[in-house]
Amino acid sequence: MPTVRRPSRLLLLSLLLAPLAALAQSAPPAPAAGAPLPDWDRLTPAQRELLIAPLRDRWNASPDDRARMLERARRWQAMPPQERARARAGIERWEHMQAHQREEARALFHYLRDLPREQRRAFLEQWRQMGPAQRQQWLQAHPAPPRPAAQD
Repeated sequence: MPTVRRPSRLLLLSLLLAPLAALAQSAPPAPAAGAPLPDWDRLTPAQRELLIAPLRDRWNASPDDRARMLERARRWQAMPPQERARARAGIERWEHMQAHQREEARALFHYLRDLPREQRRAFLEQWRQMGPAQRQQWLQAHPAPPRPAAQD
């Protein structure tokens, strides 16, 4: 194998690293900590792609879920701002729950969702007065239905 002289090595190395340097220069600058982020129309194409890519991957990986994903997007679009804020808060609360808390929440949701409003309120008041052992007993009698695969 022929030996490569030092200047040739530098040239070869710079040619190999040139695409990385170009990519680094085209990447959008990171916003300063606490700085407000721009509206969607002012995002760079790279920033938009960064935000959209996970959804595209999920869409392509789950053909059976596409109708449900589109329906959720339609419902979200139709929500008033206050309802969206409540939904975001619920999502954040769910993400910070431990696994057993999620199972408890799922069981309560499935039990309460078909009850009339007054019965729901009465049950929740009763739930608040239950001790941990009583709640555990109730959860064993009313478990959450099995989860579909690939959720949570």
